[in-house]
Amino acid sequence: MLRSHILLITIFSSAIVLALLSVYFQDQYLLFSIVLILLMMAPFFIRFERRKLDAKEIVLIAILAAIAAVSRVPFAPLPSVQPTTFVIIVSALVFGAETGFMIGAVAALVSNLFLGQGPWTPWQMFTWGMVGYSAGMLRNTWWMGKKLGLLFFGFVWGFLFGWVMNMSFVFGFMAEVSISAFLTAMLSSAFFDLAHAISNVFFLAVFGSSWVKILMRFKKKYGLLY
Repeated sequence: MLRSHILLITIFSSAIVLALLSVYFQDQYLLFSIVLILLMMAPFFIRFERRKLDAKEIVLIAILAAIAAVSRVPFAPLPSVQPTTFVIIVSALVFGAETGFMIGAVAALVSNLFLGQGPWTPWQMFTWGMVGYSAGMLRNTWWMGKKLGLLFFGFVWGFLFGWVMNMSFVFGFMAEVSISAFLTAMLSSAFFDLAHAISNVFFLAVFGSSWVKILMRFKKKYGLLY
């Protein structure tokens, strides 16, 4: 329980830092990203401090984060359509909330090395991290065990992701921060958010079961991240 509380405090503290720094230090996004990911990694250092960390676990997290990041690149010509969110969700379903958060945050940073860094990078790190964290926290609920429940989860996160990114746009690029500014940004991004939501549903429906089985086999065979 202490570990979960520490992670939650770190996540929400990161969100506050995220909003404030995006307003005052727009041109320092690279440093901003590094500081934010260090904040997000802190709970993992605390968690693993009391036990010997298996190198296989570090490699697995790195591989899944790399897959999530690289899978975004071929779909770049299709706005908001990418399997990154799918990879993060299925990884969190198998390996838990903390691992899911880490994979999501790292995937955002790494993928933008190919697609371009910017003030949006730390927001993507935080939001994709929250996708993994929420999927891991809810993985043992009855409705996440149902296919329709999982598809609904992916669909909802397609919109939530876009809404958080709209906040980055309003905080970082608009002269006046107001409710009307948020509503305008949400309406403007509705098509792209819908595309993201539908792509999540597609990848989870077609590949979700097979990916979960493969990752579960690795988890059981090598005793990873229990």
